[in-house]
Amino acid sequence: MGRILAIDYGQKKVGFAVTDELKICANALDTVHVSKAFDFLKEYISKENVETIVVGDPRKMDNSQSDSARFIEPFVNRIKKEIPNIPLVRMDERFTSRMAFQTMIDAGLSKKARQNKELVDKISATIILQSYLLQEEMRDER
Repeated sequence: MGRILAIDYGQKKVGFAVTDELKICANALDTVHVSKAFDFLKEYISKENVETIVVGDPRKMDNSQSDSARFIEPFVNRIKKEIPNIPLVRMDERFTSRMAFQTMIDAGLSKKARQNKELVDKISATIILQSYLLQEEMRDER
């Protein structure tokens, strides 16, 4: 069985999260600089069995693509071109940064710790992955 890898792609940093092999829970993996994101992805895939890649899809409230989508599209296209054997799924990422920040507050992290953007990116990727897993679970129940 393979893992599912989720990506929260930002203009400066990229957060990664991954499931366990049974695809039961989502775990934060790492945050890397955007210039190293694709290399990180390829290296991870070379070591682990990844069966699906989930990339956050930034949307506006009216469901149209947000302005930041233009930064993500070249990365997504590169994945599709250079890693065509692994399905790529886009997942709505509206509110994930806010949810990540609230998660940090709920966990009791200090104000200084909550300013760690890398942690926010990892948590956001985890939330994207959890949302995907929940969506798949609901689909399977139908």
